[in-house]
Amino acid sequence: MDRLIPQIHNIIEFMLMSTQDQDINVALDACEFWLTLAEQPICKEVLAPHLPRLLPTLMQKMKYSDSDIILLRGDDWVTKEAAVLALGAIAEGCMVGIVQHLNDLIPYLISCLSDKKALVRSITCWTLSRYSHWVVQNPENYFKPLIMELLKRILDLNKRVQEAACSAFATLEEEAGTDLVPFLEYILKTLVSAFGKYQHKNLLILYDAIGTLADSVGHHLNRQEFIELLMPPLIHKWNSLRDNDKDLFPLLECFSSVATALQTGFLPYCEPVFHRCLSLVEQTLKFNAIFQENQEQYEPPNKDFLIVALDLLSGLAEGLGEHMIPLIEQTNTMRLLYECIKDPTPEVRQSSFALLGELTRACFVFVEPCVRDFMPILAQNLNPENISVCNNATWAIGEIAIKYKQRMQEYVPILLPQLIINLNKTESPRTLLENTAITIGRLGFVSSQFHTQQQISPFLQQFIRAWCLSMRNICDNEAKDSAFRGICSMISENPNGVLQDFIYFCDAVASWNNPEPDLKNMFLEILHGFKNQVGEENWRQFSENFPPNLKERLANQYGLN
Repeated sequence: MDRLIPQIHNIIEFMLMSTQDQDINVALDACEFWLTLAEQPICKEVLAPHLPRLLPTLMQKMKYSDSDIILLRGDDWVTKEAAVLALGAIAEGCMVGIVQHLNDLIPYLISCLSDKKALVRSITCWTLSRYSHWVVQNPENYFKPLIMELLKRILDLNKRVQEAACSAFATLEEEAGTDLVPFLEYILKTLVSAFGKYQHKNLLILYDAIGTLADSVGHHLNRQEFIELLMPPLIHKWNSLRDNDKDLFPLLECFSSVATALQTGFLPYCEPVFHRCLSLVEQTLKFNAIFQENQEQYEPPNKDFLIVALDLLSGLAEGLGEHMIPLIEQTNTMRLLYECIKDPTPEVRQSSFALLGELTRACFVFVEPCVRDFMPILAQNLNPENISVCNNATWAIGEIAIKYKQRMQEYVPILLPQLIINLNKTESPRTLLENTAITIGRLGFVSSQFHTQQQISPFLQQFIRAWCLSMRNICDNEAKDSAFRGICSMISENPNGVLQDFIYFCDAVASWNNPEPDLKNMFLEILHGFKNQVGEENWRQFSENFPPNLKERLANQYGLN
């Protein structure tokens, strides 16, 4: 870039001319320049003087060409389609500037969903999806009209509009979450009607919309009238696909979300689904073994079947809980899972560890005899080079710890060093840091119950600051509760380990809104014990460093002035 800057304005002039070239390939290659320039820090400075000429050029090129218009029969809609496309294209980068106009634009765009031209209807679906976050944040005027009009377009006669509407509605579902609950009946009736209209490609998008709906509204889907609407067409598609049909992938993913949302409402359908998933796992492992022995004769198996089957089993376990016990009895589920967690493919291990964690929560009676075999493999997968594998392995260890109790002390030496390293990698994703902090806390919690916390508490100073910073953003829940009990026990065992970073502990404690009474007493003992230990004057000097909101919460919740 430094070599180009002296000539950048000449280059921009040349690219402006090339963008208007009659040869479509030249024009397309020139457009690549604008994309690349937009990613450079120098972009705003060098491009600003040229925008009055560049923007009309790009807008002109967003219209369908003359030959396209002939093929598409007629042109009173071409400029409109291009303008709607442009509004969608700038949504992410220009939201701050355009938000003042959305009260005018959104009603106009919603009206465009009924345009007589299918290409206008389809591009409007996409553009509205780009502004769905704003619509959800300002629901009083546009939320319901947008839902209703998008649902009409889901049943549009044009396949391209169906596809765009279904994708846009999935985006809206993610943004809206449980705000969709009042409209569930109408949404489900529309999506179920689409089963009768959609063909192959659009069916896959429909599965995604249903799965996203289940993820968004959760247990609110577990009503008998909703189940009776949704499940028959899903089961019909499930029964019509062969085990080697790739269309099974999105359907399995959809079932996973639905099973998690319906919880016990999925019980009438769980047995055939469970056994088919287990069969897919077994078949893929079998074919993989054959391939490994005769790689020249056979093609490698498609492990996507294995991954989606494991994910659906996880969804079943999360939704059904202890109702999984009669399904797993008399099957080889745990042996198959042991093979999967050793698989060289990271995505297989990622899904396997998720299933292991869910089975631990749902029916530990089957996991318990296997812990000795599983734990060394979990420890080997704590390398954060593969974030998703490491994250799920970390989470599974924490879930096992809560159930395996004092017997976990055997594995602390092979787990704790890497967990501490991972927690101190502050550039790691937030979910990994939070799961790592919870698992360390839970190891401390089960150790404290059996007076073996001396395994962990001597290392407190190595991770307490990172631990507190990670835990402060987690909402009050059971996992946070057990982790904090563990850290409090470690601090009681080794108070010197927290002295240098006590302000971080204060901040983490203040993140609680409503801790259990006995946990709150633990906080009180530690906080007031520290204040008494350092003395009133030292405490006053120390607490002067607290931000005002932290000082206020500690005073209100724990009487700490």
